Amino acid sequence: MEGSPIELAKKVREYAMKHNAWFKDSLPMIASENVMSPLAMEMLLTDFGHRYAEGHPGKRYYQGCKIYDEVEIIAIEAMKKLFNANYVDVRPVSGTAANLAAIRAMVKPGMKVASAEVPAGAHISHQEFGSVGVRGAEVIHYPFDNHELIPDVDGVNKLIEKEKPALIIFGYSLFLFPIPLKEIAPTAEANGTRILYDAAHVLGLIAGKKFQDPLREGATVMTGSTHKTFPGPQKGVVMANIDESDEAQKKLKRKLDSAVFPGVTSNHHLHHVAALAITALEMLEFGEEYAAQIVKNAKALGQYMTEEGFKVLGEHKGFTESHQIAVDVRELGGGAKAAQMLEDANIIVNANLLPGDRLEQSMNPSGIRIGVQELTRIGMKEKDMQVVAELFKRVLIDKEDPKKVAEDVKEFKAQFREVHYCFKVKEFRPYEYIKLVELQE
Repeated sequence: MEGSPIELAKKVREYAMKHNAWFKDSLPMIASENVMSPLAMEMLLTDFGHRYAEGHPGKRYYQGCKIYDEVEIIAIEAMKKLFNANYVDVRPVSGTAANLAAIRAMVKPGMKVASAEVPAGAHISHQEFGSVGVRGAEVIHYPFDNHELIPDVDGVNKLIEKEKPALIIFGYSLFLFPIPLKEIAPTAEANGTRILYDAAHVLGLIAGKKFQDPLREGATVMTGSTHKTFPGPQKGVVMANIDESDEAQKKLKRKLDSAVFPGVTSNHHLHHVAALAITALEMLEFGEEYAAQIVKNAKALGQYMTEEGFKVLGEHKGFTESHQIAVDVRELGGGAKAAQMLEDANIIVNANLLPGDRLEQSMNPSGIRIGVQELTRIGMKEKDMQVVAELFKRVLIDKEDPKKVAEDVKEFKAQFREVHYCFKVKEFRPYEYIKLVELQE
């Protein structure tokens, strides 16, 4: 690290602005990302970001929270309304933290937890080397139907009956189709197995009523990230419907509370809660329209990429019911090579394991995962997905010079400079954040 502290500080700022400029002229299609609205982003710049508020509104371990408490109450109530849940905790600082809290509340060390394998799409927090392992639980993997791209219902039910796990986790990083919860929940209930639904990727689609409704289909607890299809700050949430007349459920509520705080969270990043409150209110207003367009765009992209010669998974089912499509690029050099070629053309996706891959293929898997939620957020529609598919083809199939394609990406992206599906302000351009300070020499 060479240079004085002030020189390095300038360098950090220079890199930040360079990143903004790069993404301004790129197609960001990482399935786990999004851009916030201007009002939500403003919350990250407030004094809330400097403060502490351990505990619940009105029952804090710190003074100075009386104004912030009103913000957290709005966030909780808006999320309750969006998801028709009577228990919402907005304090987890990430989706993984939310998972860890939920697992801690429902699982004791040594108990069995059933999850899918990572190549089938499961998140790392569902594994022995992730949050489940941190809790000291034993992971068993349920069968996954690699053709239908959902859990094997018969196999899952048989595993529950045989192993009687304390918890079974559904919800994935590669998440194309709803989970057949209604066909599994009765077996889980009969065998004392609770269901954790990790909605990290599809939370915005659930809020917009374009996916399944896990809390009414058998999930005991639903967790999620608030920055993917739900276009808010990087944060986590835990939700449930608790029957206060049932002692076991009241006990679960107490365990969830203590698992979040003091279990996995101390202070919970108050500025992010404020941004979440704004986002939840915007989703109440615009969420159904936004979610519907996301799914339309994802389906359209799957169709257009198939027509361009790509092997898109799930064609027989309409490619997807979420914001994602998955593309098999083994014949094009593999996922790592394809993702790098696309990045060179300013198209940002990630290499991804596909069902049937092995975990040890993680650094060069068979596929790429593509998300359309951010492109949808800045105003793209189905017809624009045809242009996107053509750009993919030029890079990966036609082997055009990525730098040449990048110029066309920049020209195409210049048409989309506003954030949609949010409260309007006079002017706000994503990726072009205001310089707030001028450094004195």
